[in-house]
Amino acid sequence: MRPEILASWQRSRSLGIDREGAALPIESDLDPDSRLMRAATPVLNRLFERFSGMPVTVVLADSRANIVDRWGAPAGLNLMDAASLVAGANVDERFMGTSSVSMVLSTRAPFVVVGHEHFLHDLKELTCMAAPVRDPLGGTVRGAVNLSVPRALAVPGMALALEEATERIGERLLEMSTARELDLMRSFRRARERGGHGELDLGSGELSPISGPAPRLASQERLMLLERAVELISSTGETFSEVPLAGSRVAVLRRRELHHGDAEGAAVEVSFEDVRGTGTPGPATEPPSAPAAEVATAPAPGGRHVPLLNRPTKAAAGANAPGATAEPHAAGPTDAWLLLVGEPGVGRLAAEARGRLSLLNEAGTRLGTTLDMGRTAEELAEIAVPRFAELVVVDLVESVLAGEEAPPGRPRPDAALRRVAAWAGEDSRDTPIGGVGAPVDYPAGTPQARCLETGQPVTDSVVTAALTGPPPGRGHPVDLLGEGVHSYLGAPLSARGSVLGLVGFYRRGRTRPYEQDDLTLAGELAARAAISLDNARRYRREHHASLTLQRSLLPHVLPQPVAVDLASRYLPADVTAGVGGDWFDAIPLSGMRVALVVGDVPGNGLQAAATMGRLRTAVRTLTGLDLLPEEMLAHLDDLVSRTPDESADEQDPATGTTCLYAVYDPVSCRCTAARAGHPPPALLTPGGDARLLDLPAGPPLGLGGIHPYESATTDLPAGSLLTMYTDGLLKESRGYGDTDARTGQLLASLNRAGPALEDICDRVTDTLVPGGPHDDVALLLARVHALPEDRVASWEFPSDSSVVARARELSRAQLAAWGMPELQFNTGLVVSELVTNAVRYGGQGPIGLRLLRDDSLICEVSDRSNTSPRIRRAATTEEGGRGLYLVAQFTKSWGARYMPQGKTVWAEQVPQQEEAAAETDEQALLAMFDDPG
Repeated sequence: MRPEILASWQRSRSLGIDREGAALPIESDLDPDSRLMRAATPVLNRLFERFSGMPVTVVLADSRANIVDRWGAPAGLNLMDAASLVAGANVDERFMGTSSVSMVLSTRAPFVVVGHEHFLHDLKELTCMAAPVRDPLGGTVRGAVNLSVPRALAVPGMALALEEATERIGERLLEMSTARELDLMRSFRRARERGGHGELDLGSGELSPISGPAPRLASQERLMLLERAVELISSTGETFSEVPLAGSRVAVLRRRELHHGDAEGAAVEVSFEDVRGTGTPGPATEPPSAPAAEVATAPAPGGRHVPLLNRPTKAAAGANAPGATAEPHAAGPTDAWLLLVGEPGVGRLAAEARGRLSLLNEAGTRLGTTLDMGRTAEELAEIAVPRFAELVVVDLVESVLAGEEAPPGRPRPDAALRRVAAWAGEDSRDTPIGGVGAPVDYPAGTPQARCLETGQPVTDSVVTAALTGPPPGRGHPVDLLGEGVHSYLGAPLSARGSVLGLVGFYRRGRTRPYEQDDLTLAGELAARAAISLDNARRYRREHHASLTLQRSLLPHVLPQPVAVDLASRYLPADVTAGVGGDWFDAIPLSGMRVALVVGDVPGNGLQAAATMGRLRTAVRTLTGLDLLPEEMLAHLDDLVSRTPDESADEQDPATGTTCLYAVYDPVSCRCTAARAGHPPPALLTPGGDARLLDLPAGPPLGLGGIHPYESATTDLPAGSLLTMYTDGLLKESRGYGDTDARTGQLLASLNRAGPALEDICDRVTDTLVPGGPHDDVALLLARVHALPEDRVASWEFPSDSSVVARARELSRAQLAAWGMPELQFNTGLVVSELVTNAVRYGGQGPIGLRLLRDDSLICEVSDRSNTSPRIRRAATTEEGGRGLYLVAQFTKSWGARYMPQGKTVWAEQVPQQEEAAAETDEQALLAMFDDPG
């Protein structure tokens, strides 16, 4: 069974219809001379004659599913009488179950129901085909024509003939509409002949003689009057309106009912009043036109002449002969001008057309104001309610919500959907609407499933009970419409060849079913919303990639070196994207020192973040060389100055980057720093006031050229607070502001700071950027500590080979005093090798030995040579050449750093209680010197 039929059966069962004999309500006051009947009768007569001699029955039903007339052989009509299918019977799904007419009126499209698909047993031997009758003015479904034939005799040509007949009925409806309008105009001509008339000066609003001038209104004023006149004609209760015009005038519009036979319409008159209450019409704004014709008329806004309706005289009132058509009641001012004549239905269509354009215009300005899929879905729902629907729900494919690329074409039947928005107007704002944020599932055959399968807008009737079934306990948004059958229109959210989800529009009851024009409007609304949703999806994906990149480039967790306590903040200018080019870092160095760095890459976004990551990686790599701060900046400047392509005239994105690099030594309690176009750091000493450090100003990276960078060294007492930041902290709105004043605020906030570094970060950012930064902000706080004197031991020896044993003895004694006897053997080996190398290759001058103790033991040997130590492969017959190799084997790490004069070679060991005995180390040492041959 087809999904649509199955869904209809499920609704019919839920309504409790008797399949053996349904009780159909009978409408007793049908109009036999209705416009639909007059248009369809000659067409359906010819259709029935076309199948003469066959057991065919033809039924015409109106838009409410009432049978208007029937055609068929006597035997067929008798069977219809037995099934209560008589004139006036309602064959809607609510009473009859699944039938061709009910399917047409619910889907608004041609439909064929074959035999067993009928819900009633009496119809299972028939094939019933039906097609809608559409009014060409707006596509409204005015009724349906059903053609029934025994199953064995049904052929496809019957359905084609039926659709041709319904198209011809629609053409006749259009012809009759024109005739009705002509009848209304004839009524006005007769009214014109009975009353006295004049011609209206539209520029001044003054009623002038027939031969007088009649200038036109301005184009904008004509448009305003016509639009309001159409609204009055289409209105069911409004009869009066005022439209302000230029020149202190007000146009007063009045609606008059018209009747001519079965033609019902309305006329709109316009008169002019002065807003100052003087009654004096405003001056004419255009030169007079040619004299009017002999018949008293006035120029309409489009330039045509139409009759004026004046207050009728007694003679005119008595001129109505018996049987004459009713004339318009023209009570009103004598200068009333006939503005527009029309039928309420046609006026309604014109008003609805303008409403659709207005709705699309609003959608163009309101949809996609944010790059958030949930908010875009809510905007779509808020735009459509109440002008287009009373309830709107939006469902999106789960993978689309996650930012993934939607597969091309229509979604798979098992694609997971999730409701992201539901709206039923302001009255429901405080009413919980169930299902939002929860997964949804539409069984096959439901209009929602058909919408996703076909990728086209679908209209149907939905039963509340059918939608609020399982799962139990979860409210459905359609509950807000109440029990019964409601009109539904579903439109797919299609963008760039993929279906992202669907939007459902609901109207309460079936008094205003969705028509063909509504399908077009819903498709356009959904298409515009889908583009905004897809843009939001793409942004979410890029946003996720940007955040992933940003998190990978900034330090996840700051190290916790012995020398300093650290805290940091990163505030991107674009809070939504969360991506910028500012960075900070803390890098442990040898000798328990720590390097602190803050940088600011120009711009923001992905390119700035990627450039920042490249520079941060370069800094961490160069830090391994233990360079001086000024040398570090010089290397970075050289890196940025190299263009990506020497043959191309392009600049490195890092050009103009500012950087502050500082190194703190906890043994000497000194900080050496250099800056490249960066703001100087702030220092708060214990018991003192915050101040800026006086550092030589170097140019930003990539702009230095031959200009050298310089560093400065500052003594930092233990407990001092060093504050490093980027210039975004000192900028006000749009980057302007008094930098000195902002710096004063920074120093004042540091003076009031407490002991907790995290609280200080909050205080600084809340003071300087309370509403969020206008430029990226990186903030790094470091409270420095001094290494206690009892954890440092240092000696100085002359450059002589005899000092090696003395150095080894002193180091062993110091380790015994520190309670670290397990490191005596390894430390003695390291000291022996490093001091021996310093004596042999360090040149003339004293040799320094220093031991630093904390969680690890650091051994440092200094000399006056700048020769770089390196491990080399010694020949098997050489007695030496393995010193640094042994040092690397028996320590955690080792390296060398350079000073203005000389270098320091260091090695770090970590105490281990389970470390092997000295004898084992000796065996391992001897094994390294064994000849493998």
